[in-house]
Amino acid sequence: MEQKYILENCLSFNPEHIFECGQCFRWNKQEDKSYTGVFRKNVINVKQDEQNIIFTGMCDKEIKEECIKYFDLNRNYENIKNKLSKVDNNLKNSIKYGSGIRILNQDLWETLISFIISANNNIPRIKGIIEKICETYGNKILWNENEYYTFPTPEQLSRASIQDLRNLGLGFRDVRIYETTKIVIENKHILELLKNEQNIDKLREELLKFPGVGPKVADCIMLFSSLKKLEVFPIDVWVRRVMNELYIKNIDEAKVNKKQIEDLAKQKYGNLAGIAQQYLFYWRRGA
Repeated sequence: MEQKYILENCLSFNPEHIFECGQCFRWNKQEDKSYTGVFRKNVINVKQDEQNIIFTGMCDKEIKEECIKYFDLNRNYENIKNKLSKVDNNLKNSIKYGSGIRILNQDLWETLISFIISANNNIPRIKGIIEKICETYGNKILWNENEYYTFPTPEQLSRASIQDLRNLGLGFRDVRIYETTKIVIENKHILELLKNEQNIDKLREELLKFPGVGPKVADCIMLFSSLKKLEVFPIDVWVRRVMNELYIKNIDEAKVNKKQIEDLAKQKYGNLAGIAQQYLFYWRRGA
């Protein structure tokens, strides 16, 4: 049965900022500028009406609880923005540009697979591949005469052979997805163990053991999934560029190393580095 939840007077929630900042791949913009997406066993449309956010859709559980958890609505982003705005004018400007960003609490398994697929890939292609995986191995949900599909569980995805995955357009990532799925199936508690690991370095070390997970992908998984390590600062080409342009100012951007950026981020942004990264990334890519 369709459910609705209205979030009133929310200053830190803009669907476009949230869904277009590179953290998720299953949300699509509609003609009315709302977004429809699938997470866990839910299909939801998110629409902004002035300062109200309207969530409508088919939910496995109570829609309000599901949205509060997924959109991290109990976290005070106004306080976070005020704190980060005091760092310097560069960050203050990027926060103004992406003032409605929130970092989602995405399912760990889905985030792991999605960001392995994201390596050396572009967002339209990533979204297309993930959609094919969901249509082939996930569960169908019918809503408003449209078909949507959940992200397959490890058990569902384990039915896919390497060739099956290649046929879905995964390319060289097919073996990585196949082997990662196999690891999760053979180690039943591995995802729970990851969720319970509080030490960032140990957590990164464990994530790097999965085929296809390099340092950047590991950091994305830690930041964008329910692991919620907000101090992590994923570095891609855009983040390297913005940090160099604003702070490091090396004539040869390629010579700016990861550790240099990470140390700078830790020093400037502390345990909110991951949120600062999203503001800077979204601003540099779009402004």
